[in-house]
Amino acid sequence: MGKDFPVNFNLRNGPAMNWILKNFIPKLTLVLFLFFILEACSKSDSDDDSKTIILAHAMHLTHPVSVAMYRMADLVETYSDGQLKITIYPTQQLGTERELLELAQIGTIGMTKISAGTLENIVPAMRVFSLPYLFRDSEHANMVFEGQVGKDMLLEGVNYGLRGLTYYDAGSRSLYTTNRPINAPSDLSGLKIRVMESVIAMNLISSMGGSPTPLSYGELYTAFQGGIVDGAENNPPSFYSSRHYEVVDYYILNEHTTIPDVLVISNKIWEGLNEEEQSWLQKAIDESAEYQQVLWRESVEESMSVVKEAGVTIIHPDKNLFRKQLRPMLDQFRADNPELYKWVDQIHQVE
Repeated sequence: MGKDFPVNFNLRNGPAMNWILKNFIPKLTLVLFLFFILEACSKSDSDDDSKTIILAHAMHLTHPVSVAMYRMADLVETYSDGQLKITIYPTQQLGTERELLELAQIGTIGMTKISAGTLENIVPAMRVFSLPYLFRDSEHANMVFEGQVGKDMLLEGVNYGLRGLTYYDAGSRSLYTTNRPINAPSDLSGLKIRVMESVIAMNLISSMGGSPTPLSYGELYTAFQGGIVDGAENNPPSFYSSRHYEVVDYYILNEHTTIPDVLVISNKIWEGLNEEEQSWLQKAIDESAEYQQVLWRESVEESMSVVKEAGVTIIHPDKNLFRKQLRPMLDQFRADNPELYKWVDQIHQVE
């Protein structure tokens, strides 16, 4: 018997039944749901000779990335004259970011949008994007993502069953908290801050004196309500679209990281497409990324306006205080990961 299974095997009302309800039933339900989805797609494909790729993600429908991916799906169908289609399942309908990434690895779903901060758990090179104050400014970040360094980084996941297709702008991540304003890193002392499932993200919060708390993005709103966490960190559109501004008091624009979203496809699915189909898909994705950048800029302005009107206090701290506090973290990363730090050197050389 596995070590995670309860010892008291009372299926009527004991721990065993609770374990089954919590762990086994949801996963079985998801597997069955995916089976029926794939069956439906297969029947559709056999009827009209088209191919359908399942794209699942965790974003809200109104988020700029979500809107851009729907545009991408429309473009793919247009460019392929209906021969290639994408069916989208948003808002964690098929699982959390981590679960969707695993499903894409094995080809159960075709594509997913993932934060580079979560992707780093599978693709080590992506850890670099979670380092604090990596880029000089947003222009420098865009040059990296759109240039050779960014393109090379997208292919780092191929050996892990995942091929990066593009980056979506996710801006800079900043802190937000309940009950306590943050003007300097020392103000985080004792606060439980939600982070992505990222070792670097956890180290970052620890380095500033906070207590990192890994938690699914979809659970964060209720976690604030229940006092499970005291704060989190994200970009303005995500802060707004998640409605987290309804349950926090302060948004601190320290902009400690600039972590992109990454659209990835299962190697199995990609290799199952012929060159023409790959061309249709990549063209649609590239255009959706350009469209998303426009949406992103508009969304940042709208988001900041709405959260201010909602009564959230916006704080503009001295970012140099945070840079100084986090500098040892960069030095330690260089010492511990000399091979990965070569990516940092390449990024700093981009002009």
